[in-house]
Amino acid sequence: MARLTRAQQQERTRGAVLAAARDEFAEHGYVDAKVDRIAERVELTRGAVYSNFPSKRALYLAVLAGMVQDVPPGEAPSSSWPSAAAAVGAFARVWLERLPLVGDTPAGGRLQLRSLTGVLDDEPARTALAQVTRLEALLLALALEGLRPNRSRPARQVRLAELVLTLLDGAAHLAEAAPGFGDPFDVTNACERLAGIDLGDTWDPPHLPYVSPARSSRDPWTPPAGLPDLLTGDRDGLDADGVLVLLGTGRLDATEEAVRAARPGDRVTVAVLTSDLAELGLLVRLRIGDLTACARRVFGPDPWPGLRLVLDGRSVVAAAAGLPDAGDASEAAVRIRDRQIVARAEGRGAAFAAASAGSTRSRGTRP
Repeated sequence: MARLTRAQQQERTRGAVLAAARDEFAEHGYVDAKVDRIAERVELTRGAVYSNFPSKRALYLAVLAGMVQDVPPGEAPSSSWPSAAAAVGAFARVWLERLPLVGDTPAGGRLQLRSLTGVLDDEPARTALAQVTRLEALLLALALEGLRPNRSRPARQVRLAELVLTLLDGAAHLAEAAPGFGDPFDVTNACERLAGIDLGDTWDPPHLPYVSPARSSRDPWTPPAGLPDLLTGDRDGLDADGVLVLLGTGRLDATEEAVRAARPGDRVTVAVLTSDLAELGLLVRLRIGDLTACARRVFGPDPWPGLRLVLDGRSVVAAAAGLPDAGDASEAAVRIRDRQIVARAEGRGAAFAAASAGSTRSRGTRP
């Protein structure tokens, strides 16, 4: 038998630790789980576990992210839903499959729910969760807006998406705290009814008229290779012309500014910047992977053809774009054409400035 390389042995060890951790969390829950017991399950030292995962939280998030990857393909998606209500109902049904069954243990049920109760107990993690939740709502909204591609400007559906996710998340919290309460069919019907409410949804951030236009540039663009798109798994998102937005985990809500201001046919690529790949990076990967897995079962393999999302945990995208200091509150953007950066912007409103560069919007008019 061929001898395993060091990388292969490390990957095997990580896999064994993750399997043991999943059993530990399923039996004891996150709060009462012990790293020492996880180490004992795989006959490793506590230090060996921490050499692969820097904290219990990182280990728990890695287990949850692995569970998202294990979600079965389920029903065939529909590309022609008769209404937003039908699509919302289908999304809710897929999402609610995570609710624990009667007889599941409390700890096992929380794991099935991908519960983060008691996990994110510090401000950076809570801020990142709030921002990634806004990004989830935007993704669901864009998928719903894409149901009517022939409309020149489909109605914004972000408020509807936020309400749907709020209702579904509430159902999950009740399933965790009061098992058996509520009927998933009632929740699905309620989500469908939400689509019929006129929410007066508009998009007009008050700071945009005061954003400085992007600066012209002629810097070469050499895209980093090998970064997978979190929405599709493809690895070619950084090669396309369009807008590249670099956002820290505390500024992910600026994604909509780029999407709404982009020119027709533009590719908008968002690089999520974090120096904490093991925890905040995994949190982003978990939540976006979870939302994407549900949405692709409902809307098709690529509900966001003009949008790509990559995780830049080692600042390779930021360095290539000439952004030396990348933190949780960072916001910068560039416009790319023919392997050249032709416009740059930094600071609040940068995503809008770069996306609207060269159009009337870049001169301070409201979208």
